[in-house]
Amino acid sequence: MSEQSGGDRSTPDAAIPTVQTGDDGSGDTPVTRVFGIRHHGPGSARSLRHALEEFRPDAILIEGPSDADPLVGFVAADTMTPPVALLAYVPDSPARAAFWPFAVFSPEWQAMRYGVDHSVPVRFCDLPAANVLAAEDDARGAGSDPLAALASAAGYDDAERWWDAVVESVPDSAAFDAITEAMAALREDAAHTAPDASQPEDRITPQADDATQPDPPAPGVVAQPGDAPTHLSARPSGTAETAVPTPADEPVLTEKSPAATGFEALPSADRPDAAIAPLIVDQHTLVREAHMRQVMRQVLKGGAKRLAVVCGAWHAPALVEPLGPAAPDMRLLKGLPKTKAALTWVPWTHSRLAAGSGYGAGVTSPGWYHHLFTETERPVARWLTKVAGVLRRHDLPVSSAHIIEAVRLADTLAALRGRPLAGLSEVTEAVRSVMCGGDETMLRLVIDELVVGETLGGVPEDTPTVPLAADLRARSKTLRLKQEALARNIDLDLRKERDVERSHLLHRLRLLGIDWGTPTLGEVRSTGTFRETWTLRWEPEFEVRIVEAAIWGTTLRTAAETKILDTASRDDVTVTALADALEMALLADLGGATDGLITRLEAAAALDHDVTHLLGALPGLTRTLRYGDVRGTDTKALVHVADGLLVRICAGLPGAVTGLDTDAAVALRTQIDAAHTAISTRDDEHATAEWPATLQRIADRDDVHGAIGGRAVRLLCDAERIDDVESARRLAAALSIGNTPAAKAAWIDGFLGGRGLLLVHDRELLRRIDEWLRDLNEDQFVATLPLLRRTFGSFESGERRAISQALRDTGTAPTAADTPTAIDPIRGQLALRAATAILGAAG
Repeated sequence: MSEQSGGDRSTPDAAIPTVQTGDDGSGDTPVTRVFGIRHHGPGSARSLRHALEEFRPDAILIEGPSDADPLVGFVAADTMTPPVALLAYVPDSPARAAFWPFAVFSPEWQAMRYGVDHSVPVRFCDLPAANVLAAEDDARGAGSDPLAALASAAGYDDAERWWDAVVESVPDSAAFDAITEAMAALREDAAHTAPDASQPEDRITPQADDATQPDPPAPGVVAQPGDAPTHLSARPSGTAETAVPTPADEPVLTEKSPAATGFEALPSADRPDAAIAPLIVDQHTLVREAHMRQVMRQVLKGGAKRLAVVCGAWHAPALVEPLGPAAPDMRLLKGLPKTKAALTWVPWTHSRLAAGSGYGAGVTSPGWYHHLFTETERPVARWLTKVAGVLRRHDLPVSSAHIIEAVRLADTLAALRGRPLAGLSEVTEAVRSVMCGGDETMLRLVIDELVVGETLGGVPEDTPTVPLAADLRARSKTLRLKQEALARNIDLDLRKERDVERSHLLHRLRLLGIDWGTPTLGEVRSTGTFRETWTLRWEPEFEVRIVEAAIWGTTLRTAAETKILDTASRDDVTVTALADALEMALLADLGGATDGLITRLEAAAALDHDVTHLLGALPGLTRTLRYGDVRGTDTKALVHVADGLLVRICAGLPGAVTGLDTDAAVALRTQIDAAHTAISTRDDEHATAEWPATLQRIADRDDVHGAIGGRAVRLLCDAERIDDVESARRLAAALSIGNTPAAKAAWIDGFLGGRGLLLVHDRELLRRIDEWLRDLNEDQFVATLPLLRRTFGSFESGERRAISQALRDTGTAPTAADTPTAIDPIRGQLALRAATAILGAAG
């Protein structure tokens, strides 16, 4: 590269004349311009677009995984809608994945769009994803944010505000040269880390970055504000769900560095004692820059005459200088770890661009940035109009006068702070003061829906992907299920064929760990078992889970069947888990798995002698018998399995209820309740006869914990197997003087637990319990109080009020019908005189 390629950095505008001179075709010397940008910055994106229009390159290099070059062509598709992300993963270990997100306001995206619109070749120049995914150890050094240093030098205590004032609010193509010159000065004073002697160069972990990171990183994450498309890696030790942002173009911010807690930690006039951590050019940065220079050499050797390089501002000085010999860079890159990697485009969301959101990219206000980039005319007024619309949708009174006053306040604040245009901080303060009246809850609505926002991108259907993802796309399109970032509820009527297919699809995805839909309670319940309600919300990380699930099959049905059978074949699987798996298989219409699950369940139930395990499996089997018929599935093979479980439960339960402490008795009582409910809903004569007989044997025993004995009596009363007289006799026996207060309280808890209306309608039962409580002495009452509190605390508040009203209005003392009523003659005479006087007056 000639001296002209770097430009004269003594003045910010020196590079522009140099470029124009090389454009006249008078010489053959290649001209290279390096544009140091800030990621996801609308001002940077707009300035870059202007600069490319001026420069008119014949080749463009973008900081990103160089093995993603074949995917650049998809940017031209009409259905490619940002935000999107490059996804790279290891085919044999999909949990090892990385993302490079792009929004419409990302400078890299605008560079790709420029290349597509002007038929200019576009390539990536950063370390390949194959190296990124192969690296395991972190070889970054600790340091500070260079933008923070520049902001401090300019008198700003917030690097975000400084960048907005210098670049974002005043788009200017000449700013790139000024930023590059400033970064070069910082790099001259920055420390350079040498390779660790104990750490071979082929073990360096490439990361990625964002230009600034104003928000604190997630707990336990080493945050690193940088300047390339943010690479978010999932480590081998976890799944894609545990992936964390690991930006790394800029010097690293450790958790102990001042900038790790936000740019508020930067020095300012108010905090003269504050200090900025030293800038460091670590080994990892040097490796990445070496690879970028190698790609630049390759492109220039291929005949490019006007090369544009779009990279993070921190790297710009290392690329504008004469490239020099290639040998040192080759030595630096030698021996880097490498693995097989597959790459594709996936949809992304604005919330996932926001910092601290799991797969965050360090952008605190993607919705605001999108607005700034797309609304070039009167952006503040248009933004505040959107804010008013959000507040009105939440039934909050906001008039046009509020908008006008908020615009005035935002502009005034910007003028007082010396800003050319009101930024997000000024606009937010205006919204808080004028539209929200200082209410932070109302302001939070604006931040969630507008400042961050939920916009889901889209990719072309022919984008390379695994067969399982293609099957999901096809099924979703057929069933008219649209992937959306915002949560929405759908009601499915299982009497309709399409809704049944939708239910099958969502259940299959849940079996594969892709929770696109979550079962929820719907508002419409009139159709009973024929209705399902789901909450749908698509998350970008589901793309990784789809890749992970692809090992089970090429379609959703075969993958779900294979996975559920694999789970059922494990040695440690319980009868309850098998029953639940069988229920899910029928809900998902996995006919190829039901026979194997039934066989496995029969074998496991025959070998399991624990009654609690059998009790836990019975409700799931009963629901399967019931709901399977609703969906038209064949459940005949399950009938004898359920009958066999019930026979073993009825035979073993009376012996299993003895010798239990309170906690074990309460847990077993819960299982008995669930089994009773399940058997009651099953229309089977044998089951409805055997189960009450078992409860009768339990109720007749004296060595059963009160929580279970009392509940057995209650369930028999509800089933009309014993009448009120018999239940009263059993209650009196339980409260007799021979039992301890704790045993009596346990029996009452079992008998009444969760059934407060019994005391409202059965005054005799209320009287007996009230008499028992009044007869307790102080020590006995204190001993039984915790259990009594739990019993009566489980009642609904309305039930407790009704019980109190019954005691207050009528008391609990009965009136004997055969007791003669005593007559008071004196009071009778007074009543007669009063009646005579009234009648006489009337006559």
